[in-house]
Amino acid sequence: MLIDSLSPSRASDFMRCPLLYRYRAVDRLAEAASAAALRGTLVHSVLDALFDLPPGDRSPAAGQELVGPAYAKLRQRDSRVDQIFADGSLTEDAFIGQARDLVDSYFTLEDPRRLQPEARELLVEARYEAGPLLRGYVDRLDVAAADGAIRVVDYKTGKAPAPRYQGEMLFQLRFYSLIILIARGRQPDAVRLIYLGNRQILDAQPSPAEIERTKLRIESIWSQISRMLAARHFPPVKGPLCGWCSFQDRCPLFGGSLAEWPSGASGSPASA
Repeated sequence: MLIDSLSPSRASDFMRCPLLYRYRAVDRLAEAASAAALRGTLVHSVLDALFDLPPGDRSPAAGQELVGPAYAKLRQRDSRVDQIFADGSLTEDAFIGQARDLVDSYFTLEDPRRLQPEARELLVEARYEAGPLLRGYVDRLDVAAADGAIRVVDYKTGKAPAPRYQGEMLFQLRFYSLIILIARGRQPDAVRLIYLGNRQILDAQPSPAEIERTKLRIESIWSQISRMLAARHFPPVKGPLCGWCSFQDRCPLFGGSLAEWPSGASGSPASA
């Protein structure tokens, strides 16, 4: 298996813990069901479907009507949904109710009747020089009819972090901005993070210098990944999020044993 692409999520994994990156990107190990992640998937699908409606019909009531069908589709295609109710700590009604609250939160932050996105759930990808294929999914891409100004929008179903922890989220959006710059020849004029958990919006205007620093950071990350792939060694790093990691049983820092290196896994010859 050739590892020659990098997404904002996997780049963030690597910066957090190289071993976490390995288990997700190289080994691709299965992870336990997460109610928060599945709830996020459900809410994202509702907000995506909302923009299939005519602008005048995009009301809070219409958003609520979309939750039930979206949940039924999610449960049908992802068996992990039933797993999150197995121990009785979370009920189906509570899970759906939480999703409904987040959908309601969206309407306090934006008026979708005034928006006409160019794209939603958009796969963006580009390759530059001898580096990796940069790729990821943009929740929403807004392009102004008047001047072609581009805005990258990302929905977050959690709460906005304190300012000192916002750097990682902005790095992800600048990562997308770099891809769009390479692919379209125009840098996005704005990025927007919509935090539904506590009803906050974070807007930023990435400068050319910030995009260049992001490019250099990605190059550094990819260089380290390539070296670790060649050495077949991704060291674990202990951090504040270890308590939520799905791979503690395979982490030496928690008494676990490393998974056997997957056969055929290698880095890109062009970037190694």
